[in-house]
Amino acid sequence: MPEKVYFVGAGPGDPKLITLRGKELLESADLVIYTGSLVDPAIAAYSRGEVINSYGLSLDELTDLMVDAVYSGKHVVRLHTGDPSLYGAICEQIAALKSHDIGVEIIPGVSSIFAASAALKTQLTLSGVTETLIITRPAGETLESDSIRELSKHGATMAIFLGTSKIGEIMEKVSYPKETPVAVVYRASWQDEQIIRGTVADIAEKVRAAGIERSAMILIGDVVHPKSFGRSHLYGSQ
Repeated sequence: MPEKVYFVGAGPGDPKLITLRGKELLESADLVIYTGSLVDPAIAAYSRGEVINSYGLSLDELTDLMVDAVYSGKHVVRLHTGDPSLYGAICEQIAALKSHDIGVEIIPGVSSIFAASAALKTQLTLSGVTETLIITRPAGETLESDSIRELSKHGATMAIFLGTSKIGEIMEKVSYPKETPVAVVYRASWQDEQIIRGTVADIAEKVRAAGIERSAMILIGDVVHPKSFGRSHLYGSQ
């Protein structure tokens, strides 16, 4: 089988938050194809090879680039924002490469969920508050309907991707009490990171006032601003 393509998670934005393995692969790559609208170019610049922004490329065009490079004996890295397993659209790329007898290896990355939690200085699961994290997104161009209303009934921490432009609709839909804390973290870990805090009742107005419509993570739940929580057994009891 020819050389495989490496799918590398770039992390949430800060060039220093890529994994050591991911950085090593970029440094040795002959071709890097990255998502220019989401990945800091400084991360792709770790490579001394050819770097191509995938913006505007169709799946067929993207596949042809990778296949031609692999069959030419080149080391190819496909660089994805965050972690490739979350809304990374990698499975169709993997299937296309497989049809050309090209394998893949996936290198995990730090998700923007965790960068957002770090920015808030909290935990997404917290003893005495919730032990569950729900990851979802609202309906849109690639999703006809969503389950946000039903999922919110669990009262768990909810992390919502790709929803900032619809935050008003989302807050009207969720079943959390209106006073439930909400945080919107714009470009977590980037130089221009911004945190907007509020509640289910007022976060949409605050986000609109800030002019944020994309590139932000929505976190809903009492972990966003915990008033009290249980002590972890990890540290024993007093």
